[in-house]
Amino acid sequence: MPPPSSTPGYWDDRYRSEPVPTEPGIFVTDELLPLLGEPGRAVDLAGGAGRHAIWLAQRGWEVTLVDSSRVALDLASRRASAAGVDLGVVLADLTSDALPPGPWDLILITHYLQRDLFAKAARLLVPGGLLAFSIATVRNLDRHERPPRRAVLAEHEAPTLAGDLEIVFYEEGWSRAGRHEARVIARAPATGGGTERGRSRASADAR
Repeated sequence: MPPPSSTPGYWDDRYRSEPVPTEPGIFVTDELLPLLGEPGRAVDLAGGAGRHAIWLAQRGWEVTLVDSSRVALDLASRRASAAGVDLGVVLADLTSDALPPGPWDLILITHYLQRDLFAKAARLLVPGGLLAFSIATVRNLDRHERPPRRAVLAEHEAPTLAGDLEIVFYEEGWSRAGRHEARVIARAPATGGGTERGRSRASADAR
């Protein structure tokens, strides 16, 4: 039986009862933005109520938001409509359902860990497309009970999830929001073939 916190009903209740962030995180606005090219097709996996998906749509991206919570997707749709942007939404369980087929110029994953998801996602990138993810590490448990141990990365594990993609950004440390996170942006080969590791650093600096 899956743990309660992994079920759609759990997340529906969370989205009904707890405040839902509306502003995008600085991983997206400060670290991902400078690496984005011209707007293209983006998918936000496990993107909740759409704070990052809507932000991208406001900047000209054609965005699909995927989540297992119908409550979150309904909220995202209302917020997108209020913001005057188009947003595609897909209700899906990422542990069992197929990913939207793409191809994608950008695949975004924040605050969600499913280790087999990254390789599947990478195969759906266009040449030169970006896979960007920000996920809490085990050190986050020093200060916070959530997310639980099964939902956090080991220290310095994050780069391994990028597989053969070129890592163009990597930081690991305490964020300004007080979470210990690993943040990775990786690029698919432009023409196939080998990749070259780009800029990376592990740091305790607040971002």
